[in-house]
Amino acid sequence: MTTDEQIVWLTEKLDQVVAELIQTQEELRLTKAELQATYETLQTSRAELQSTQEALGAAQVRIAQLEQVKTPPPAFVKEKKKPPPTQEKKPRKKREARHTHARKRSAVPTHMVEHRIVQCPDCHLRLGGISLARCREVIAVPPPPAVEVTEHRIDKGWCAACQRWHEAPVDFSQQVLGQGRIGVRLASMIASLRTVMRLPLRHLQQVLRTLHGFEVSLGELVELLHRITDSAQPVLDGLKREIRASPAIQADETGWREDGINGSIWSVSTPSVRYDE
Repeated sequence: MTTDEQIVWLTEKLDQVVAELIQTQEELRLTKAELQATYETLQTSRAELQSTQEALGAAQVRIAQLEQVKTPPPAFVKEKKKPPPTQEKKPRKKREARHTHARKRSAVPTHMVEHRIVQCPDCHLRLGGISLARCREVIAVPPPPAVEVTEHRIDKGWCAACQRWHEAPVDFSQQVLGQGRIGVRLASMIASLRTVMRLPLRHLQQVLRTLHGFEVSLGELVELLHRITDSAQPVLDGLKREIRASPAIQADETGWREDGINGSIWSVSTPSVRYDE
């Protein structure tokens, strides 16, 4: 490389270094401007913080002054005065008994079982001062009675004068309906389960079998209900006559669906009678 080429090369390098220095100087100038702006912002924030602290200190001083000043109570608040030492203290008025949400016990227990302890379960020393500690009530339902079957044995005798047999007189009108075998009390329960509880016949049959061990066919249940209806018809007719003769009658109709068929049920009421149909 000749001397002229070296000079040209050095000149280019020098120009490049000068350009980089100029660029670095501009960057430093911009950085200085940014730092100056940040410093001014910090100074402003410091001034605001100082003013806030001064306002807070003044508020605390005001609060302390207000706490030292006693505010008089409202006019409707009476001043509490201590009674003179010579005044006798009146007995405290008894509070009225309040209703508690504890479960009420039965009025009279049907059975009572005593659980006594006479000796210590740890050292087996005889205990003294035995008294009632607590009571616990257990409510249970006795097992339902089985069906009572009464066989009426009716004797007969031969009359030589009349030349015929005579049976012992007996009246079953107060015990069964018609010629059936189911008693009046059992028939009433079946009718109540069918009409009031609206049990299907098969469910009613299951209830009698489960609770009382009584087997009855569906046909006998249907026939019994028909006999009950025929027997109760005069009573229903009497209720209807009483309703028609009443000076005040209230009637109401309600929609009723049975076996997939839309219908209605009528309720007729008087001050003493209610009839549903």
